[in-house]
Amino acid sequence: MLLDLLHLLTTPAPSAQRRLGYLRDSIWLMSRARRCRRAWAPHLEASRAVMRAAIAGAERRDTAVVLGSGLLLDVPLADLTGAFRRVVLVDAVHLAPARRAIRAFANVEMLTADLSGAMALMTGGARDLDPRLPPVCAEPGTGLVISANLLSQLPIRPVDRLEASRRPLGAWTREDGDAFGRRIVEAHLAALAALTARVCLVTDLDETEEDRQGRVHARHDLLYGVRLGTPDRTWTWELAPFGETARNRRLTHRVAGFADWRR
Repeated sequence: MLLDLLHLLTTPAPSAQRRLGYLRDSIWLMSRARRCRRAWAPHLEASRAVMRAAIAGAERRDTAVVLGSGLLLDVPLADLTGAFRRVVLVDAVHLAPARRAIRAFANVEMLTADLSGAMALMTGGARDLDPRLPPVCAEPGTGLVISANLLSQLPIRPVDRLEASRRPLGAWTREDGDAFGRRIVEAHLAALAALTARVCLVTDLDETEEDRQGRVHARHDLLYGVRLGTPDRTWTWELAPFGETARNRRLTHRVAGFADWRR
């Protein structure tokens, strides 16, 4: 708890990210990653393997962009820096472990950006969603854009805020939660589809809550009904092992990896 508080107090982050809970969410995820290191290891390695395949297949080698770079646990940073002249890491918040990790690489940049397109709407600065990717994604020299376990994360905070609010967010009301979430997912995919760079997509698909006897108690579609096609590989991520959220329940995610999503 004290370490989390230290990160909360010392991490440089825009006021909107702090006020909307993005910094707190990132710190919470970091703590869970530390507690669940063993359970997460197969998922992290599978994610890195898909990204390595994407790196090997990229034709342009000037710039690579990682969207949702997070703690870099699922990102093969050394492979990226060795294959590209410049690597740009994009996220709403960059915590200290990630900032320390990039010190060993002279060709890595960090960019803070809202990838959901919803922050301005949530803070009253816009009337609707404004989904967009950072301009670096569309630069002529960019040969690879990786959406790294990000897609299912984008709607979480905006949908929670919409459904908890008594006032509409622009034209969206609390009854529009599923449509709002789907719009955010679809907008990210549309933005990726418009790029000329190779696109690598790794994303959660659904969440299952089960007990120690294997009985399923709940299942949630994390992409709000959006379908992605046939991935190169799928795997199960034990997000919260038994005892993490409840003694006799665990949460698992089904994950899909596309080394060349637009193909």
